[in-house]
Amino acid sequence: MTMPSESLNRRENTVMNAVFTLAQGKERFLVYPYELLNALPPKAGYDEEKLERILRALELDGYLDFVTGDRKGEKTYVIHMREAGLAYRRSDAHRRRKLYFKLAVTVACGILSAAVGILIKALLA
Repeated sequence: MTMPSESLNRRENTVMNAVFTLAQGKERFLVYPYELLNALPPKAGYDEEKLERILRALELDGYLDFVTGDRKGEKTYVIHMREAGLAYRRSDAHRRRKLYFKLAVTVACGILSAAVGILIKALLA
C-alpha cells in the first residue's frame, strides 16, 4: 500500500503542507485565499486560480473537503480535513524515512561493490 503523500506532486505537497500548518490541528477551519497564498513560497508563482485547482485535486485525492464562500464580501475557503489530510505530516515523515533508508542502502551497495572490485583486482594482479 502506498502512502498518501507519495501520490502527491511537488505543488500539491507544498499546498498541503501550508493547509496543514494553517489548520493548527483543527479538523475544520476558515481561511482567506491571501492567507493561504502567503503561506506558500513566493517564487513558486501561485495565484488564486492555481491554488483552487490544487485544492480541488487534493479534495479528489481524499485529503480534504473544500468549499468557497463569501464572508463580508471577501472570498473565503472552508476546509474540512479528512483522515488522509489529518495524517499528512505523519505519512510525509514516513515517506522521508523510507527515502533516506533507500539512499543509505544504495550508498552501502556502491561502497561494497567498489570494495569487491578492488579486492578482485588485487587478487588478479
